[in-house]
Amino acid sequence: MGSTERMREYLDYKGITKYKFCNDLGFSNKFLDNSSNMGTDKACKILHYYPEINSEWLLTGNGPMIKEDNANIVIMNNDRKTIDSLHVSQEIPLYDLEAVAGLRELFNSGKPQRVLDTIKIPNLPKCDGAISVTGDSMYPLLKSGDIVLYKETEFENIFFGEMYLLSVKLNDWEEYITVKYVQKSDQGTEFVKLVSQNSHHQPKDIHISKISALALIKASIRINTMM
Repeated sequence: MGSTERMREYLDYKGITKYKFCNDLGFSNKFLDNSSNMGTDKACKILHYYPEINSEWLLTGNGPMIKEDNANIVIMNNDRKTIDSLHVSQEIPLYDLEAVAGLRELFNSGKPQRVLDTIKIPNLPKCDGAISVTGDSMYPLLKSGDIVLYKETEFENIFFGEMYLLSVKLNDWEEYITVKYVQKSDQGTEFVKLVSQNSHHQPKDIHISKISALALIKASIRINTMM
């Protein structure tokens, strides 16, 4: 049974029509007719609209349909260069980045209504939050739909060579949110070099004044199968 089939099971359980579900979430009327698994973006939207659904049940079929407690998620650790103290237990909020104006606003607010779910992972370094990533610049280490867990930081505390979630100001109204390796720039101390894992993306030097928000990536989560 795939995740769309499990969603139909939930709707039957709650007495919600397929039309109402698709209309409320802005999905096509044929969305639930597809027996394949839904994408991460669709799953995040569903979990935000129906917060009682157990995310592990929806995505993998494991556990109860309705949340009893936050389920553990298997983690794929990154090849970190720095070492952190570990926390036996913590609940990390998974934020809906599309619901805020930018990364800086998310860091400053962290309001509950922007939380899609919480992630509980034992023995993980202290994290402030988690978001889903888009794009292929860090492929194959990260792919679109993976979840990254981060700890907010300031530029003065940067560790060059580490992977960061950052917001780069393009102009007064737009920003570019990305995950990159941050390295020293040949252009001087007022610049940094943003480097991708994907060799098809060229490194780029930017002035540090363009960085409006910065967070160290502590770990990433990938769902390898939804069967």
